[in-house]
Amino acid sequence: RRQSPVAAELQRGVCRALRALGFSVVTELPLANGRRADVVALSGAGDVTIVEIKSCLLDYQTDGKWHDYLDYCDRLYFAVAADFPCEVIPAAAGLILADRYGAELVREPVEERLSAPRRKTMMLCFARAAALRLQLHLDPSCGFEV
Repeated sequence: RRQSPVAAELQRGVCRALRALGFSVVTELPLANGRRADVVALSGAGDVTIVEIKSCLLDYQTDGKWHDYLDYCDRLYFAVAADFPCEVIPAAAGLILADRYGAELVREPVEERLSAPRRKTMMLCFARAAALRLQLHLDPSCGFEV
């Protein structure tokens, strides 16, 4: 995988917590703008949440691409470890404290609702990625690259 072991542990905890809250989750989802979201969560009502994982302060400081996710979700969160200096996270973004076992939603983000066409595009992207990954899991030699 492309991520560090710390980021992988944070991602695992975030996904567990979101599932416990009733969300379906897909990790490393490619977006139409060429970016790849760390975690995309879909609620039963069709709300789209993106979680950007930051493994350390340097990771946050050197990676300014999070702005590119705002057009693809209703809510954007940063997920960090408990020892992360949270004051650097923008106030408009949500905050999740995570470890490998779970996560806690500490601060809700400002909500910016997706347009209907963008929501449909994101839901189709999410559904296709989830279905192709399931097929690859069930039949590793099926030839799909996800």
